[in-house]
Amino acid sequence: MKNIAIIGYGVIGKRVADAINLQDDMKLEGVCDVISDWRIQNAVRKEYNIYAATAEAEIEMNASGISVKGNMKDLLDKVDLVVDCTPKKIAAQNVKIYKEKGIKFIVQGGEKHETTGHSFSAENNYQSAINIDATRVVSCNTTSILRTLTALKRADLLDYARGTLLRRATDPWESHLGGIMNTMVPEKDIPSHQGPDAKSVDPDLDVITTAIKVPQTLSHMHYWNVKLKKQATKEEVLNAFKTSTRIKLIHYDQGLVSNNTIKEMFLDMGRPWGDMYEVALWEDMLKVVGDELFYAYVVDNQAIVIPETIDAIRALTGIETDAHKSISKTNESLGIH
Repeated sequence: MKNIAIIGYGVIGKRVADAINLQDDMKLEGVCDVISDWRIQNAVRKEYNIYAATAEAEIEMNASGISVKGNMKDLLDKVDLVVDCTPKKIAAQNVKIYKEKGIKFIVQGGEKHETTGHSFSAENNYQSAINIDATRVVSCNTTSILRTLTALKRADLLDYARGTLLRRATDPWESHLGGIMNTMVPEKDIPSHQGPDAKSVDPDLDVITTAIKVPQTLSHMHYWNVKLKKQATKEEVLNAFKTSTRIKLIHYDQGLVSNNTIKEMFLDMGRPWGDMYEVALWEDMLKVVGDELFYAYVVDNQAIVIPETIDAIRALTGIETDAHKSISKTNESLGIH
């Protein structure tokens, strides 16, 4: 049983906290943040131990009636590993603290690969993360790229891949603050950062991505054109994707015609927040023409990295050295079937 701390109780942090709480081989020691509003008050309602990231935050928390267990260093003294879910500039500062204290740590995909020297995707490189000091769980889009291309690579089908990403403009809960309206904004650089990011996990991938920011907040959508190593059938490709437990094949002709209908399905399934941990890939849209493959899928930017983070905790702490066992255990706890 390993004790785990969450630093940053936002969109990702609250989900990681709940996921840790579902595991039987790790314990959530506490969550740490600077906020004292409804977000951290929900953590209080869940009876999580609350720690203040700064002295000012502790004063505000106490004034709001939040029982504070201590400061961030108090929390770090009690744990084996910390998952940092704070914004980029904050995380970079916190990493110095973790290294000074000799605590294992996980950062999220907003950080650069150089922050940890290791980037993580459970189905691709779990073994390389066992008992190391730190890793970065790659971003939502990069996670989806690695899951799908790794599945094709396992089946010895993948030659190279070219993808176009339609990116949500902002997180749903922040959509009142900004974002874009009545326009689409292409990213200037080709390739966009997701392709090179995937190569930080698997340098052998030949992948190039382009990205366009679109005026919606629910999720991302990807379109892929893949050159296969050989001519293949649609069945062969689908069988390759089925080797990933975190790719969910969906059907356009069953009413799943958009990202909002997919979200509604996961809400109906009873997932917390309607979270989709899987890549939702349209089976009936997928097309194979000779040695070319075309497919599209949807990525839940708030949820897809949650199971990866749980697996990363197991790998870094050495709780489980078998990737398949960890993935299976995480899937079961989160209702991924």
